[in-house]
Amino acid sequence: MANSQKILLVEGETDKSFFEEICKKLSLNTIVRVAPPRDLGGTHNTKGGVLNHLKILLPQLEDGQLTNIAVVVDADYIEHGSGGQKTVEQVSKVLESFGFTLKNSTSNSEGLLFKHSDGLRDFGLWVMPNNNREGMLEDWIIESIKNDEKALFQQATTAVQQLSSPKFKPHLQAKAEVATWLAWQKTPGHGLYSVMKEGLLDENSVPYTQLGNWLKSIF
Repeated sequence: MANSQKILLVEGETDKSFFEEICKKLSLNTIVRVAPPRDLGGTHNTKGGVLNHLKILLPQLEDGQLTNIAVVVDADYIEHGSGGQKTVEQVSKVLESFGFTLKNSTSNSEGLLFKHSDGLRDFGLWVMPNNNREGMLEDWIIESIKNDEKALFQQATTAVQQLSSPKFKPHLQAKAEVATWLAWQKTPGHGLYSVMKEGLLDENSVPYTQLGNWLKSIF
């Protein structure tokens, strides 16, 4: 069991299993607990659930129950009332009431850090895919795919695009493309965590390196 004093708060079970695998790759798995809100006593495994549960977790930094907290959530889409900028603003609003302010950064693509007025450890925020644009975890995965997997992924993308009557909503296309690509791997039917376990991502790619560096800087 990872040290429960260091928490990486994520939206749901899919994100939990994915980030547990990344933490293993970065040798953080023994010190970081990856958890969605419900694992920590929250009510909903959603972005809203993360925002609500932060109000419970942040005081635990002040009394020493926790030493480090970071959050990963999807940007989602402006047309649905969200997006990267709004998500950052929502998290910032919660953090400001607990003495955290966003550090100046030349590039949000390297992750966001919030400094505390009384010297507590920096709070980390990553808004998928790159802290700037709309999207979700699957978009980050697409940007990090290994070169020798790109041809197969393109075939999956083409197959999804050629569907005559897709049942999923247009903004979920990236999810459909990644799910189709994973369904064509050696062990079909596994979740997003399998991109890590099966070595399908380029660990030297810019998105992967930036996310990894951000996680190590927090924990």
